[in-house]
Amino acid sequence: MKEKIGFIGLGIMGTPMALNLLNGGYEVNIFDFKAPTQELITAGAIVCASSQDVTGKSNIIITMVPDTPHVEAVLFGEKGIAQGLESSAKGKIIVDMSSISPMATKEFAKKINELGATYLDAPVSGGEVGAKAASLTIMVGGSQADFDRVKPLFELMGKNITLVGGNGDGQTTKVANQIIVALNIQAVSEALLFASKAGANPAKVRQALMGGFASSRILEVHGERMVKRTFEPGFRIELHQKDLNLALQGAKQLNISLPNTATTQDLMNACAANGLSKMDHSALCRAIEIMSNHQIA
Repeated sequence: MKEKIGFIGLGIMGTPMALNLLNGGYEVNIFDFKAPTQELITAGAIVCASSQDVTGKSNIIITMVPDTPHVEAVLFGEKGIAQGLESSAKGKIIVDMSSISPMATKEFAKKINELGATYLDAPVSGGEVGAKAASLTIMVGGSQADFDRVKPLFELMGKNITLVGGNGDGQTTKVANQIIVALNIQAVSEALLFASKAGANPAKVRQALMGGFASSRILEVHGERMVKRTFEPGFRIELHQKDLNLALQGAKQLNISLPNTATTQDLMNACAANGLSKMDHSALCRAIEIMSNHQIA
């Protein structure tokens, strides 16, 4: 008998992820404060009145919301998941696929465990394109037993699926991912700006670099965006700002230094100050361009 799935958070990522579960033949109970798309309803999603309602009707409840306070509200707020667990928690798994604080995640998991359910943190990487193509990278923290039970669902949403460790380790991995991505975007921005200002064709420079040790997915995908000026969001600057803030908050708690992460966050702040917060994070190059009074293209 197939699991009954709950899905809370039907934004730019959550909608295609829930749709992939529906297309995989699962019963999916959905809730969002905004009306769900007709596409989900047509595919057979069952619209619920609250997160509590979703929890009562589901065995595995997935959350996909923007930030730590939103997850806390969905879990423990009025008509939230915790209230849905009060009547029946045994055998239920809460799977948070949002990108939030690793430290808060550990506390959330502890509270859910005390209610009698179990918890996985399973943030994703791959953006809207990966969500639609079911090719997301999924980084999981929690028990092996829970991971094995939820893995068939993960396989409908992603390709590279890894149980990293215990609760919080999935979110820690996502923060590490976002540090690497952000710093690589900064590096590509600086390299292409340098090449362009020096008089070289940045498109040709990018093409040449793709064949060497500097080659990367960031150079391939976001380097092309910088050259072609296609900054429609796949992953917005404001969301990457949030993730780097998690990294810097974590660094403070861990008493470590992340100097280049801090610099890249400042560049994202400059983008936001210039009205670019809703653009794709490849538009980070605009901050460097503004400082240099020169565009890559």
